[in-house]
Order: sequence, then structure tokens, then C-alpha cells
Amino acid sequence: MSATALALILIAAVAHATWNLFSKQASVTGASSFVWLMSLTATALYAPVVLIAVLIDPPRLTGLCWVFMIGTGLLQAGYFLFLQSGYRLGDLSVVYPVGRGTGALLAALAGIVLLGEHPGAAGLAGIALVITGVLLIGAPAGNGGKAARPPARALTFALVTGMFIASYTLWDKYAVSTLKVPPLLQGYASLPVMALVLAPFALRQRARTALVWRTYRRQVVGAAVLSPLAYILVLVALSFTAVSAVAPAREVSVLAGVLLGRRLLGEGQLARRLAAATAIAAGIICIAIG
Repeated sequence: MSATALALILIAAVAHATWNLFSKQASVTGASSFVWLMSLTATALYAPVVLIAVLIDPPRLTGLCWVFMIGTGLLQAGYFLFLQSGYRLGDLSVVYPVGRGTGALLAALAGIVLLGEHPGAAGLAGIALVITGVLLIGAPAGNGGKAARPPARALTFALVTGMFIASYTLWDKYAVSTLKVPPLLQGYASLPVMALVLAPFALRQRARTALVWRTYRRQVVGAAVLSPLAYILVLVALSFTAVSAVAPAREVSVLAGVLLGRRLLGEGQLARRLAAATAIAAGIICIAIG
């Protein structure tokens, strides 16, 4: 991997963990209002950048390119809604690594079942590590009391989030590498689509949406800046670097999410959750290279 690709991916990993922290902080307000405000703000913030890029180098978009740009918005709307719902019910240091790990695991299993791929020893070890890490996070700690076990619904939302991660990653990889959609445009396209899809829900709850903006404006703007930035940087790296090289480096964000949860949110069970997150990150690396 080139130094440029590595720098892009590490910056993206830190940005990704940080916007997830903002999302967790605002999760008490519900999902649709926050995600709509975030996507609407990001649409406005990144529009000048995209416009300049399009004017400088006009893209050649086929009808299929447009299908993939709209489709990524629908997939990412589901991703954000389930992620935000998971954060409302569970800790950042639980939902974040489980969602990330499940996404990589499902992508690997899809390759085996649907594409007839045959992973080597490293790939099989990676699948086992991810499963072990997810089970370790979900298992009760201490005396097994209810307070020591992550809520089952939070884990369920995290697992579904992983399904969306696997789906939009494969979807967008095809768009930027095969259809040659510019990474900036593919990454940006999800934002206005999400804003349009979620507008009826957010506007129907105007009082709540206004409250979210007044109370969590910094989190909304922070996520609006960092979420697209993190993904666009990854798509840029994917446009000239193999997925097998990009995926492992991204998983620094899993460990960063656990540390942020402890440091800034006061979440407990650091040693166990960090061990589980390490297993998940190592598993994703093995899947990527195996």
C-alpha cells in the first residue's frame, strides 16, 4: 500500500470514530431527526466542493451510474437509522465494533455462499475471530446481572447495521472501480438521497427535530463534516488500492471507538471490550488478507 493510501485511510478511521461519538451523544433524541439534519447539513456543506469538482472534470455518467448513486443513499439511510437506534439503546464501545465486525463478516460469507469463493486459513481464522469478538462483547460480565449484559435490542440493531455496511461497501466498490463513478460524487450522492427519504419523517416531528438542532447542533455539524469526509477518503483510496489492503487499515477505528467510549462517555468494562474489539479488528484483517 502506498503512503498516500495509508494516510487517507488512517485519517478516515479517526474521522469515522469521532463522528460515531457525536452520533452516540445525540442518540437520546431518536434516529430520524438527527440523521435528517446531519444529511441535510452535509448536503449543503459539501455541495460547493462537488460543484467545483464537476465543473473542473465533468463526469461521464450512464444510467446505471445514477442507479448506483441513488441506491447508495437508500442503503446508507438504513445504515444510519439502525446505527442511531443501536446507540440509543447501547454503548458506543458495544454497538460500534459489533456493527463494523458484522459488516466484514457478512461480506466474507457472501463471497463464500454467493460467489463460490474459498477463503484460506487466514480467512477462516478471521471469521472465527470476528464471531469470538462479537460473542465476547455480548456475553454477561461479572456476576451476570442484567446491568452487566448489553441490551439484546442494541446488539440486534448493531448486527443489522453490519448488514447495511456489507451491502453499501460492495455496492460502492462496484460503482467506483467498475462503473468509474468519481469517488467524491459517489460518496456525496447518498446525502441528498437520505435527506429526501427522511424529510417526511423529520418534518412530521417538527418539535423533536427543532429540539435536536437546538440541543445537539455541534454533534449534527460535526457528524455532517466528518461522516462524508471519512467515507470519501476511503473511496478515494479504493479507487487506486485493493480492498484487501484498505479494509485492514480502516479497522483502527474499531479500537478508537472503544477508547472514546471509555474516555469521553465513561463506559465500563474497558479491558473486556477492548479485547473483544481487538479480536474483531484482527479478524477483519485476516478476512481481508485471507
